Amino acid sequence: MAERRISRWYFWVVASCGAACCTHPLDLLKVHLQTQQAVKMRMMGMAMHVVKNDGALALYSGLSASLCRQMSYSLTRFAIYETVRDMVSRDSKGPLPFHQKVLLGAFGGFTGGFIGTPADMVNVRMQNDVKLPPELRRNYKHALDGLCRVFPGG
Repeated sequence: MAERRISRWYFWVVASCGAACCTHPLDLLKVHLQTQQAVKMRMMGMAMHVVKNDGALALYSGLSASLCRQMSYSLTRFAIYETVRDMVSRDSKGPLPFHQKVLLGAFGGFTGGFIGTPADMVNVRMQNDVKLPPELRRNYKHALDGLCRVFPGG
């Protein structure tokens, strides 16, 4: 009798959050470079500019929104993919064909992207806030504050 494996898709979410913590400074620099009015600085120049003007911790500005995005996006796509795959595989007594895995992955990714978009928008806003004049800053305290203020009635 074959061993039945139980998917633990929530571990993927923890791994995604860990990766976001490592790559967040690069994401912040990407946003700063993309929102320049004219190309004045490249990657290393922007990194030195951010650290010099706002300190090393400024590289992690908006991290709560980045983690919120990973939790919503990754949780949705992995939960859909792994849960549906396991349900279908259990009924068919075998692995899914490749084309079904692709369709299921596309559906999970599309749904995760849809669910994760508000947190991604708050992430970009939090990362870019420091470049705006004080009267135009949104000053989100954290990701949930940003999400509450983004949604109608918030």
